[in-house]
Amino acid sequence: MTVIDSQRWSRPLDPSRLVLATDLDGTLLAGTHEARRRVRDLFAGMADAPAGARPTLVFVTGRGLETVMPLLSDPTVPRPDYIIADVGATVVDSELRPVEQIQRELTAHWPGSQAVLRALAGFPQLVRQSVPQERRCSFLATEDAITPALRAAVQALDCELLFSAGRYLDVLPRGVGKGAALRRLVAAAGFDQASVVVAGDTLNDLSMFETGFRGVAVGGSEPALVERVRKNTRVYVATAEGCGGILEALAHYGMPLGDEVGTQAAPACGDAELVMVYHRLPYDEIMVDGITLQRRPKSPNGIMPTLLSFFAGGRKGSWVAWSQQDSRAPEGFEAHVAVDAARYPQLKAARIALTPEDIDLFYKKFSKEAFWPIIFSFPDKAEFKQAHWERFLEVNRLFAEQTAREAAHGATAWIHDYNLWMVPAFLRPLRPDLTIAFFHHTAFPSSDVFNILPWRRDIIGSLLQCDYVGFHVPRYVENFVDAVRSFAPVEIAGSQACAPRFLTYGCALGVDRMTTAIEVGERRVALGAHPVGTDVKLIARLAQEEIVQRQLKELDSYLAGNAGQQRTGIVSIERLDYVKGSLEKLEAYERMLERHPEMLGKVTLLNIVTPAASGMEIYDSLREELDRTVGRINGRFSTLDWVPVRYFYRSLPFEDVLAHYAAAGIAWITPLRDGLNLVAKEYVATRHALQRPGLLILSEFAGAAVELHGALLVNPYDANAMSETLYQALTMGADEIAYRSERLAMIVEEHDVTRWGEGFLAALEHEAPDDAVDGRSAA
Repeated sequence: MTVIDSQRWSRPLDPSRLVLATDLDGTLLAGTHEARRRVRDLFAGMADAPAGARPTLVFVTGRGLETVMPLLSDPTVPRPDYIIADVGATVVDSELRPVEQIQRELTAHWPGSQAVLRALAGFPQLVRQSVPQERRCSFLATEDAITPALRAAVQALDCELLFSAGRYLDVLPRGVGKGAALRRLVAAAGFDQASVVVAGDTLNDLSMFETGFRGVAVGGSEPALVERVRKNTRVYVATAEGCGGILEALAHYGMPLGDEVGTQAAPACGDAELVMVYHRLPYDEIMVDGITLQRRPKSPNGIMPTLLSFFAGGRKGSWVAWSQQDSRAPEGFEAHVAVDAARYPQLKAARIALTPEDIDLFYKKFSKEAFWPIIFSFPDKAEFKQAHWERFLEVNRLFAEQTAREAAHGATAWIHDYNLWMVPAFLRPLRPDLTIAFFHHTAFPSSDVFNILPWRRDIIGSLLQCDYVGFHVPRYVENFVDAVRSFAPVEIAGSQACAPRFLTYGCALGVDRMTTAIEVGERRVALGAHPVGTDVKLIARLAQEEIVQRQLKELDSYLAGNAGQQRTGIVSIERLDYVKGSLEKLEAYERMLERHPEMLGKVTLLNIVTPAASGMEIYDSLREELDRTVGRINGRFSTLDWVPVRYFYRSLPFEDVLAHYAAAGIAWITPLRDGLNLVAKEYVATRHALQRPGLLILSEFAGAAVELHGALLVNPYDANAMSETLYQALTMGADEIAYRSERLAMIVEEHDVTRWGEGFLAALEHEAPDDAVDGRSAA
């Protein structure tokens, strides 16, 4: 037993010199939210202090190092300075680097797992545990299995046995254990022995209490442990469980636990029952004579009206978003403004002042240059810059802090899209009482692509702080689960069949079952698929308006041609982006005209490309290539009265877009990757509203492909299939076109944007497996 001078031992603990060596399960990871927050703040509050002037945290656990690593990205758990894992057989620092002098000694006394397994092959009562581990072999066994013959076999290996909890048996190098490893670390790091406090809750932790350091057996500890340590004058038996017991013991040992050790008061609650956390405000801000005015978004479609509708009944709410300003703290800036007092009397916009540089780095550069290529599986186009990541974290923290101030106790915070991936990580410690939901408006890539991100652990750790995470389609849910599985042990807590709501085997993005809940560590996260719908009623009303009808007549006349021969219009509308496959589509169109010259003069491609946001230089070369390709096609095939491609590079008013949908008998939407694709649904809704059957050619890699039964699906990477599927559509009979059109219209009408929003909130509220697909039963 280590001998510590009694006078030093009796001194009150100095928080700047404290070394807390704590077990995890049942100890550091247990207790009330408030107690856990205070322990976390004890270490986080002094994290910037120089070494030797701040508390030190040591994880001491029987877990393998692999299963401890996910905790390093959990914002509710303080980050350790050292980790003693594998019941003392692994000792690493905060960067997961071995503490060399200790690790060398441990390795020298370990014969190797295969030698142990060979030596114990004759003991069938031992069942090896399938858990990550180093320098130890773990088995499931009963106490009766520990026979003299077993002890002799282990002793012959120069190893020893550790039996705990009545069922776990570890074979370890001789002299290895939690207490022994901790003594080695204290000596190697030069810690003041009188400042070390050990914490545990099971007999597995007994060796730590036998080191001579001060200790605490937290409330709810295993009775056998309490019985063994009760007479030890340096061990305090706490009443409170987990972190509460740790705090109780620190106070018992004379350590102050006020603000001076870094504890932070919980943020004051607001009064919003529902907080929308979105990077954009629900209106456009424009400056007129130095005054900021609100203007409705140019496009009346999209999800904004649906999200706003949840506040139409007088629900108290806040909409947290950025507002571009000259500085982070502009003079006279109003953080809270009414959104629309008449329609949403209890809704306010909670504006976060961001500078143009903030927005440029956080959104235009980092989100689009680092995350966007990964999300859509173009890793070769990704650029990772640590400085940009740090700005991203800074902005996400501002969003989280504002959300914490807005939300009422027990309220719901609904966070939107990958730009705010790290908000849950900052928000959960601030407001553990909140229900946190997250919806991805983009795709979620396969785990091997996602894991390219240097910050993948941080992002997954953040999303695991949510109560509910939603995606467009089941494939993205499964991709997310796979990404989590490569990060931490995962228990599937629920799943359900995807059919008949979603395609399963007939589409590149199809899956037959979807996970509806996972358990990771102590957290349960519910999951669901909620494809965003379109506003079918709005489209039907706008399609009948004079401005649309007038434009439609002009387009119909244009497609009729001078000779009165009706041409088939093919509409293609997409934003300028390499993920949209615009260039591949044009080349496929050119190939179709080459192979089927009978189509010359009978088809017209209405190609509308919306410019990217200003400052997005990454797309400049793509635009130049599109211009050249359109010029080549028109130069090759045009006649005096026919141009094969009618090309627009500009944003069109929504009414003009509807007119193009209505005029075109085929919508050709073939992105290389797409989270969902609302253009496809808008086209279907428009044609149905005007009783004009139309065909939809849709990429298998668009999320909408798995729900839009009736579309002609195509692999956009298959050049031949692209051309031939277009030709199939151009030559399809009227009866089949009508059947496919009607089937698509029924789906788009039934699963409109209102149902999307209501289904998401219903699934969040119930968190039931049967409600996780589209908020209702899959059937």
